Amino acid sequence: MRNAFVAALACSVALAAMPLSANAQDAKFPLAAAAGQNSGAQATPLDGATNQGAFDKTTWKYGTAWDVEGEVPIWNPVKLKMMRGEKVTGGTVFAGTDPETYCAMANSGYDFIWVEMQHNAKSWESVARMWAACPFAKAVPGVRVAYTDEREIQHALDAGALVLVLPTIDSEAEAIEARDWAFFPPMGRRSNGGGQAFGKDMWGGVPGGYRQTINANLVFIPMIETLDGLQEAAQIAKVDGVDGIFAASGDIGNFSGYKQGDPDYERLINIVHDAAIDAGVRVCGPLAWRDRPDFTCFQAGSESAAIGRGVKEELGDLMDTQGKPEVGPFARVD
Repeated sequence: MRNAFVAALACSVALAAMPLSANAQDAKFPLAAAAGQNSGAQATPLDGATNQGAFDKTTWKYGTAWDVEGEVPIWNPVKLKMMRGEKVTGGTVFAGTDPETYCAMANSGYDFIWVEMQHNAKSWESVARMWAACPFAKAVPGVRVAYTDEREIQHALDAGALVLVLPTIDSEAEAIEARDWAFFPPMGRRSNGGGQAFGKDMWGGVPGGYRQTINANLVFIPMIETLDGLQEAAQIAKVDGVDGIFAASGDIGNFSGYKQGDPDYERLINIVHDAAIDAGVRVCGPLAWRDRPDFTCFQAGSESAAIGRGVKEELGDLMDTQGKPEVGPFARVD
């Protein structure tokens, strides 16, 4: 008898708990579809919805969840200088993966650091570690990615890149696809998946919030390097989101068969120049072209070249005055 009473009591407690659980669920998800039922959401909006009628991605009105009050703040100093038409320089970290070396470059006077991923085998883990070591250095983190695909661009931006250089852009369509991976909706298709860029030790505390303002602060630079890219340079430069286009001095020679100074080569550089001017964006190139008309953003030398220049300036006439023994591994070679 006692066992029957206990069983009945347990059953009544369970039954009493069920509506409470359902009520709790309703309170937590008041607009959710009922369990086990087709809600008809594809055809019918919920009460109070902005988007009416059947769901249609082509007519969808984007919401205000990520808006900022007033004008979007520009907190990226490179973006600010480019908007003003001022000259910006990017020092190249080519082979280095050591945070101390990176931070020395980043605090040496450049506007941004061009971390080289296209022609180097370093990992995104090592890049993220360098950027995390000194995110608020004088030079902001930038990168030339290896591929213009979702994986590379997402890795770069989630790790904290504020300057994104895209190699060998051959068409307007390729520029648009790269743009879509780089920018959050509604401008692009970047996934909001997190990463150290969102953290308080990097860009999590920027004015207006990182997710809300990065579209306006990212510097996006496609490189024109091939004959295909030159053919569509004017269209590439006009893609929404482009801040400047880069005339790739080396690869334009590589793909054209001419060298700097040749009329055919110079014509191709002028095509890039004209495309940028007509689109109202910046013309970028190597630092050696700092005095070339209308060029305002530049890639400077690598960390090894910077060390060499620094030693030369520091030592002056004491440079290369090593002793020269007559014998042994350091013997003088005339």
